[in-house]
Amino acid sequence: MLQSIVRFFRLGNLKQVAGFTWDSQDVEQSNREFFHDIIECLVAALEAKDCYTCGHSSRVADLSLDLARGLGITGEALENIHIAAHLHDIGKMGIADNILNKRGKLLLEEWAQIHLHPVIGYNILRKSKKLGPIAKIVLHHHERWDGKGYPHGLRRYNIPLASRIIGVADAVDAMTTSRAYREPMSWKDCYYEVQVNKNKQFDPLVTEAAEKLWNTWAGEQQTDC
Repeated sequence: MLQSIVRFFRLGNLKQVAGFTWDSQDVEQSNREFFHDIIECLVAALEAKDCYTCGHSSRVADLSLDLARGLGITGEALENIHIAAHLHDIGKMGIADNILNKRGKLLLEEWAQIHLHPVIGYNILRKSKKLGPIAKIVLHHHERWDGKGYPHGLRRYNIPLASRIIGVADAVDAMTTSRAYREPMSWKDCYYEVQVNKNKQFDPLVTEAAEKLWNTWAGEQQTDC
């Protein structure tokens, strides 16, 4: 995907930009870094709005990358998963602050607003043709293996694999970090919850990939603490 972003610059092995000749690899690297800088800015904007999810997007991106690699995903597909995981909650920019940062239990109508964030995120990201694949991954990251998720109630293999991967990573990080309304769950208890929801909320193959990474993840969190 990132290669296509800079494709229009290419003129053989060199590029002529603003009167200067640039090596193609240098320009591609520069554009790649700029692209990722924009993503970091978007995530920072979200975290400034939603103070209780600071660091969440980066952690989910790291977990998703581990899972994708564990499933043998490489190249552009791997990069798309990593980017989509960073941006999976960008739709929360469109949710009212009083709902997003509410300390107490959400009302049904407030949950309905929260459930709109994948669609809002999709509508934000699809404004860029280059982000089309990313937008679709974000749209479906709250679908469930059993079809009881949202926004479209997709089930099993109708859910994009990238979305299924982010769904597991998102849930793991949500359970093992603190929120305004609860303390973090232990990694042992989180492991149990993931097992209980295997073949229900979570893709069994993605769950099995998570099982293999569990001790590493838990150890990294303890080191960070």
